[in-house]
Amino acid sequence: MKTKCLFFLLTFVAFLGSAQELSLEEYEPEVEFDNIHVQKISEDSLQSTFIIWVKKGVKEHYHAQHTENLIVLEGKAEMTLGDSTFIIEEEDYLNIPMGMKHSVTRVISKKPLKVISIQSPRFDGSDRIFIKEE
Repeated sequence: MKTKCLFFLLTFVAFLGSAQELSLEEYEPEVEFDNIHVQKISEDSLQSTFIIWVKKGVKEHYHAQHTENLIVLEGKAEMTLGDSTFIIEEEDYLNIPMGMKHSVTRVISKKPLKVISIQSPRFDGSDRIFIKEE
């Protein structure tokens, strides 16, 4: 699985590199942040690509009109997807279909979780629907 993910990641980086110069390792947060920092790196009508850093967690939510693909660049965290809970770490790839509840329950590495998030179609942030806590 990790080999396939690494191949996908390298292919993705090579594709982006042909359109613009990009080194994912060199991306660092633009500002100090308490928990989550999002930086857009690419966008067109069909997709939005972000690098996201998470220090603590991400509340449970879903996207009604978007599919999200995650590639873990650094860190390790506990994640939920639907009713499943599992650990994600560097080189993992995850597809989150539209309508699927998901969250990062906690980051378990010393450094923040750093992921590439590819949203399809273009994502303006308005399709993030949080699950109400009881």
